[in-house]
Order: sequence, then C-alpha cells, then structure tokens
Amino acid sequence: MVITESSKRKPVASYAVLMSLAAMAAMVAVVGWSKPAAAATAAEVKTRGYINVATEDDFKPFEFVENGVATGYDNEMLALIRKKLPFEVRQQIMPWPGILPGLTTGKFDMALTAVLVSPERKSTFDFTMPIAESTTYYAIKKGSDIKSVSDLTGKTVGAQTGSAMLADLKALNETLIAKQGKGIKQIIEYQSYPEAYQDLAIGRLDAVANTQINLNSLVATKPDVFAIGQSVGKPVYIAWAIKKGNTGVVELVNAALADLRKDGQMYALQKKWLGASFEKMPQSVN
Repeated sequence: MVITESSKRKPVASYAVLMSLAAMAAMVAVVGWSKPAAAATAAEVKTRGYINVATEDDFKPFEFVENGVATGYDNEMLALIRKKLPFEVRQQIMPWPGILPGLTTGKFDMALTAVLVSPERKSTFDFTMPIAESTTYYAIKKGSDIKSVSDLTGKTVGAQTGSAMLADLKALNETLIAKQGKGIKQIIEYQSYPEAYQDLAIGRLDAVANTQINLNSLVATKPDVFAIGQSVGKPVYIAWAIKKGNTGVVELVNAALADLRKDGQMYALQKKWLGASFEKMPQSVN
C-alpha cells in the first residue's frame, strides 16, 4: 500500500454568449501560440553565456542548506566546476519533487543534484559521468528487532516520493511477496527525508530506505538514535541529469568533471562528504 490527503432578453443573453465564446477563443489562441520551454543546447549555452541548474535543498550529505548557505558534496563540486566551465552557472535551490519535472519541461538545463541513475530515468534523461556510487539500504531505530531484509515483512517503511530508493523499496516488496506470500505492511512516501527520519525516531515508521551514503551521514550525526540495516537494492551510480538528447551540454560538463577526477579533487570531496572514494566509477552511465 502506498500513501502518498428561457429569458426574453435574448439580445443580452446572446451578447453574453458571444463574450464567453470570445474569451474562450482568446484562451485557445494563447495556448496555441505558446511554445513550451526547451533546455538550451551547448551552442545556446555558449552564446548566451550561462547554464541554468537546479539543486535540491534538503538531501544530506549531497546538498542542503545550513545557516542560510547551500552546502554539501554537490555544492562543493559546483564550486570547483565553476572554475573550469567557460560560462556562468545560474543555480536555483529548491525541493526535490520539482527538479526532474522542471528539467523535462525545459525550466532548467541540468539537475545538478544527486540523481540515482535508473533504466527508467535513462529513457527520459541523459547523464553526466557519475559523481558517486551508491546502494539503497534501510535505516532503523537503534535497538529495533529488524535484523534482515526479510524482517521488513509486515513493517511500515518510508522513502522519498519520486526517488530511486522508493523504486528499490517497491521492488523489494514484490520480492518478499513472491518468496513469503506477504510483504511490507505499508510504504509511506515523504517529500523530504528529515520528516521520514523524524517519524522513524518517534516510532511512526519501522524503517526508512535511502542510499547507504545518506544513512551513513544520518547515523554519524545521531549514533544513539539510528542504525543501518542491510542493502535493499543493487549498486547504482549517482550523476547529474540533463534532458534526453542534449549531448553537447553533457560533453561540456563531462570535460570539467573529468579534470576533477584526474587531479583527484572529486575523490577528496567524496572522502570528505561521503566517507569513501569511488575511483573505479565508469566514464559513462548513458
């Protein structure tokens, strides 16, 4: 289960109808003349001198706002690539649910945020070279009786809406049902993870599915409250997303990222923020 709350004054009447029809026609005309936004190509980015990117505001340790300042792994990566790109990067900080839809409609040129690469997303987006490796795990409250993935049967588990971790959790649920005849009692979707962690801490949830990296950060912050369980999904990669077919922009950003891998700055930031470095990542995930 997924939760996600007959007049005689005909001349006057005719005039009103005509006015209504005219208004409807005007609306149709506006809609018909309006063109959907389109993500800028590499040539357009170079010509206008900037690229529009969107970054999530609440996904530690990748990106979050602290004391009014955007920080985290992705934001420090952005600071480095800004020095290498031949154009300005205009960044908008916003909640996760609006980022990929905004990229699809052309509101942004790139989702400069921790996007887990999945087959479903690859049909809609192209990706930069990976910036990290990750696997979905579950977190529990310290002292929980959940000792293995099978123990999630009959439990209430949370994940972020629209996330790859939610997809992994749903896939696990199907596996549990196939093997045991029953699965997770309830999957609850959240707009952001801090709310899910809070519900886990007070007992409204039995577990929360997120990346191992993010859960490492959670446990490091509150070791007396939370613990990490087992893996829920297979290893996946994290990259920045760009609208499908906009390969020129991918190449521009990849050139900067390749430099950061070559000189070791990317791996240094991975160790700082993610607790490990991933030097064997592939050059492409598309």
